[in-house]
Amino acid sequence: MSGATDRTVGQARIAPGSRADVGLLTWVFSRISGRVAGTVPPALFLTLGRNRRVFRGWLRFAGRLMPGGTLPRHDTELIILRVAHLRHCAYEFSHHVRLGRRAGVSTADVERIRSGPDAAGWTPRQRVLLTAVDMLHAEQDLDDATWKALRTHLTEPQAIEFLLLTGHYQMLATAITTLRLEPDPDRGGRRGRG
Repeated sequence: MSGATDRTVGQARIAPGSRADVGLLTWVFSRISGRVAGTVPPALFLTLGRNRRVFRGWLRFAGRLMPGGTLPRHDTELIILRVAHLRHCAYEFSHHVRLGRRAGVSTADVERIRSGPDAAGWTPRQRVLLTAVDMLHAEQDLDDATWKALRTHLTEPQAIEFLLLTGHYQMLATAITTLRLEPDPDRGGRRGRG
């Protein structure tokens, strides 16, 4: 189990595409991405890549948030992991445990992600970010007190980025769950679990 209840068990509803299905650029990009992540080519890319036009536009947007965003990468990974945990998205969770390790997310951080923003050990900034993620998940909005707390740690552009990052990974978790994608196996064949 990834730390998130796995709702994605079962056969994928749309199979990852072949090179002919996704095109050479997406095929090569997926293979390189898998190497970077330590996995086989990501099923997410090979599935979304079946709609080439949407995939390329999505990839450009997603890349501006992660890894190309202005928030510190460690914060970004904590935000993504909390969204994945709250959404019970094992695919997203296991993928970002792998990526998070490179950004300094420790095993203890991953365990605290499961416990939430009230767990001992978070910095005040991390606690505010995770509290805001939880509120966005539950309410699809932030109350004034949470917004004010968030703004003590983020500039206006960063606050916008935070909202888009959180919403983007909520959307992605919905697509992954609905498509029934299972965590990508590492290159040795084991499924990622976080």
